[in-house]
Amino acid sequence: MNSDTQNHKGFDLCCLQQGRHYDPFVLLGCHPLDEQWEVRVWLPCAKTARLIDGPRLRRSAKSSLFTAQLSAQEKEALPYHYKVEWRDEQGEVHCSVCPYTFEPQIGELDLYLFAEGRHWNLYDILGAHVRLIDGIEGVQFAVWAPSAERVAVVGDFNSWNGQCHPMRSRGRSGVWELFIPGVHVNERYKFDIRTMHDGFCVLKADPYAQSMEMRPRTASIICQSAHQWQDDDWLAARRHFDWQHAPILIYEVHLGSWQRDENCRFLNYREIAHRLVEYVLWMGYNYINLMPVSEHPLDESWGYQTSGYYAPTRRFGDPDDFRYFVDYCHQHHIGVYLDWVPAHFPKDSFALARFDGTALYEHEDPRLGEHSEWGTYIFNYGRNEVRNFLIANALYWVREFHLDGLRVDAVASMLYLDYGRNDGDWLANEHGGNENLAAVEFIKTLNTEVHGQFPGVVLMAEESTSWPMVSRPTWMGGLGFSMKWNMGWMNDTLAYFSRDALYRSHHHHQLTFSQVYAYSENFILPLSHDEVVHLKRSLVSKMPGDHWQQLANVRLLLAYQMMNPGKKLLFMGGEFGQWEEWNDAMPLDWTLCEHPQHQALQQFVRQLNQLYFGEKALHCYDFESQGFEWIDCNDSEKSTLSFIRQAGDEQLICVFNFTPVVRGEYRIGLPRAGRYVVRLNSDRMIYGGSDACSDEPITAVDHPYIGQGASALITLPPLGMLVLQWEY
Repeated sequence: MNSDTQNHKGFDLCCLQQGRHYDPFVLLGCHPLDEQWEVRVWLPCAKTARLIDGPRLRRSAKSSLFTAQLSAQEKEALPYHYKVEWRDEQGEVHCSVCPYTFEPQIGELDLYLFAEGRHWNLYDILGAHVRLIDGIEGVQFAVWAPSAERVAVVGDFNSWNGQCHPMRSRGRSGVWELFIPGVHVNERYKFDIRTMHDGFCVLKADPYAQSMEMRPRTASIICQSAHQWQDDDWLAARRHFDWQHAPILIYEVHLGSWQRDENCRFLNYREIAHRLVEYVLWMGYNYINLMPVSEHPLDESWGYQTSGYYAPTRRFGDPDDFRYFVDYCHQHHIGVYLDWVPAHFPKDSFALARFDGTALYEHEDPRLGEHSEWGTYIFNYGRNEVRNFLIANALYWVREFHLDGLRVDAVASMLYLDYGRNDGDWLANEHGGNENLAAVEFIKTLNTEVHGQFPGVVLMAEESTSWPMVSRPTWMGGLGFSMKWNMGWMNDTLAYFSRDALYRSHHHHQLTFSQVYAYSENFILPLSHDEVVHLKRSLVSKMPGDHWQQLANVRLLLAYQMMNPGKKLLFMGGEFGQWEEWNDAMPLDWTLCEHPQHQALQQFVRQLNQLYFGEKALHCYDFESQGFEWIDCNDSEKSTLSFIRQAGDEQLICVFNFTPVVRGEYRIGLPRAGRYVVRLNSDRMIYGGSDACSDEPITAVDHPYIGQGASALITLPPLGMLVLQWEY
């Protein structure tokens, strides 16, 4: 060995021993040595070692390097992927294929697409994946850490020793990779990252891990799906689903507190699937919207501070259990939407924060990179690899778990650079404005890719500002979402209903104003979890009056939501009058369903849902003005409203009385004379009402009134509504 080669080997060995080498393959493996070959094996935990069917390995002085010299003939006889048998300090014998005999497994095209931010199957490349390479089974590990000095894989398979399995750097891509033979499914692992700027080592969970430990433990888990999907018919129908003109009735669920077992412990995904599907079918919903199920360390964050973006939370089972949940829903004709949170991530040291010692996923400058009110970091949407991480993640949930849509949380916080900030605490964009231009491009690309790859899948924006064209196609200049939550309708409506009926006449506009902008976006009308927490009180306890009036107001509220244009969402518990404010640590109070008044409310919601599905007029033109016509929106003195929902020749007349006063001999304009039947009366005794008016048919006469060709005198029930339909 010449002196230059010897010095180079000594330098590499020193770096490897110190845990600083960026490419251990330079030193390890089988290398030419003068006219011979030298096998070099790195075994930090070994006392002695030998090659299987080969010579004994000698330990290099004061290091973990074991070597053996081979002649050309011996080299020819040695398997390319040779096995090493070694004995540890406790005398236990181990045998494995040397990982430093394998060529790089990530192709140049993969690295190029990742650098460009356009590798939509990136989760198949980065992370931990069971592979069969050259007939040898093991796990391929890969991670992006461009500013790391050294990265190693640690886990159950190497006693969590960061010296054992240093990874290979793939140069300027910032990707590190290593195939380790003999590692199995369900073993735990992390990445041991030595940072460049301070030389400290940090243990990080895999950002692309598809399974993680149950909190408070934070290791990633190697997994491989064995689920056999049974929802082909559902997926085929979804590709041609005309969701704009179809009924979409969403039941929002927090899996940890919908129901629990008799000991108040979590149900698993499979148990919840059977209970929830049975209930949802009985109630008449056709979609479930799950609050985030991606792994998160803090229960109280409800999943909105995600640490494992690719891993369904272990609280309720493993990833295949979650696949079973979605599959079971689809087999029973129930769609599944999921809350997805690309707006921020927590600062937990084991996760994405300062991942390689630098602001890798976030911005360095807190004026761009932190939400101080949430105590979280903000993704750097302008960095190709970060944008790729997020868009591939959205595609992953849809592709791998067959989800029917994503509800994107906190979109406003992404769009505005000054969101939740005081003057001087934010940086303007290149044009001097407050728009986050990188986030806008990220959102447009997200929507384009999801819609393009998965026809029929919807993306919904929780966006609370007046940003234009949120739910309009990108080619029109919009953001490209399918639908947007109508936060204005929600805020105005709940503010109105929270007022004593005595004062409602002064705030009549809060019920009518939403029609001014109702068709500017594809709106969902949400009554979500956010409205029944943080001292906002439950829907029932928001309402004024005695207990009867409160329940009547809830019936009226839910009927008003159902009759208005827009797809519908209701948070769990609202359908039976959950009395206490939602508490994520406890299941809903299902004992209320044993009380007649709450049973009656539940029956009313079932009837509402059935009417919604059965009548095209209530869902066909949710996003188009032709489906709605005011009859009278100006009777603020009596706090009443009336309008028509229509589709073609089908019309439903909706009349509301927002006071606890019976309105007898109330004249209402109607489209034509004739007999009208009562399709729904919220004041019926079976729904907990007073039966203040009859459900007998109503006769309209040729007496034009407020723009309608006919009219009738009717009785309006207290805090009640009627749905009328012309019969002949």
